[in-house]
This record gives sequence, structure tokens and C-alpha cells, in this order.
Amino acid sequence: MPRKPVHHDRYELHPQLAADTHPVASFALSELRLMDDSNYPWLVLVPRAIDARELVDLDAGQRHQLGDEIDRASRLLRDAFAPFKLNVAALGNLVPQLHVHVIARFEGDPAWPAPVWGRVAARPYSPEALVERINTLNEYLRA
Repeated sequence: MPRKPVHHDRYELHPQLAADTHPVASFALSELRLMDDSNYPWLVLVPRAIDARELVDLDAGQRHQLGDEIDRASRLLRDAFAPFKLNVAALGNLVPQLHVHVIARFEGDPAWPAPVWGRVAARPYSPEALVERINTLNEYLRA
């Protein structure tokens, strides 16, 4: 049976995403946010598209823009942290609002080589480390 969409009048960040991430920058379509888990450099892109749950909920222009923003976030992590691998995923099983994870992975990171979900407990950033990480990300964004 098809799901009945819940319609909102304006874009709102899902409360779980707001609780689990910190704002980094605003792209043309998406909010760029940092996952509050210092185990990995982990970005989350949240398109400001009302009621979008899936990539197919975006129009063609939005999908293209999101692809460009995933590329920008991926290059940001690659340039700032030189990871062994980048993981990019749009799962949304627990948080239905469309969001895309871009995670820098390293051989020997706490979950390597498995996916990051459910492997080890998240390590929230200390206030100082959070400021340092966001400053680093913004320096590379400006470069």
C-alpha cells in the first residue's frame, strides 16, 4: 500500500538530525552538517526539500544539485583528511527525512572494514574538538 505523504508548509530539519549533527555550511540545496561522532570525519547533507524522503522525491534539477553537493562534500573530506575510502549513503531507515552521509574511512578506524553503523559507540566531540573540526572543514571549503 502506498504511503500517505505528510505535507509540511516549509522545510524543517528532522529533530534527530538536529540532535546528532552540527551545522557546518549552507550549500545551494543542502545543509552541510557534521555528525557528532569523532570516530570518523562524517558529514551529512540534508536537502532543504519539503517532505523529501527519497532521492526520487527530488526533481531533476535538485537531484543534479545534490550530486554536485555530494561531490563537494566528498572532495572536502578527501582534501582535509586524506582517507583510504569515502563511504556515501542515503539510508534513512530510522530518520525518514532525505539525508546523505559522506564518511571518511581509514584502515584501522574503529569499524574498519565494516560499515560504521552499529559497530562502536559514537564518541561525541568535546567542545574544543568540535570548534577545531568545523574550523578545519570551513578552511578547506574556502580553499
